[in-house]
Amino acid sequence: MLVAFSVAPSGNGRADGSVHDAVAAAVQIVRDSGLPNRTTSMFTEIEGEWDEVFDVVRRATEAVGEYGSRVSLVLKADIRPGYAGEIDAKVERLEAAIDGAATGETGVEASDA
Repeated sequence: MLVAFSVAPSGNGRADGSVHDAVAAAVQIVRDSGLPNRTTSMFTEIEGEWDEVFDVVRRATEAVGEYGSRVSLVLKADIRPGYAGEIDAKVERLEAAIDGAATGETGVEASDA
């Protein structure tokens, strides 16, 4: 399963509204988990089995809770039994499709259509 999530505190009292310290604490937990992951400017993605992924999300959320009086969690999951390595494979398929479109290749054989 792939999970993309964003977790941030509110009510932290910082004049600039910055949450980078709290987010850093959450991302460190994700990275220390050993599960495949990537962090972008808006979300962290993590891949693994249901229980292990949600344990990491729970711990990351709890870590952020130390930085404010409330926590906001946004989560999206792609549950596809029998597949692994999708954190990279999905992006590779997308890039191949874009490259194919740029060269006029559809990736679909006439017999497949």
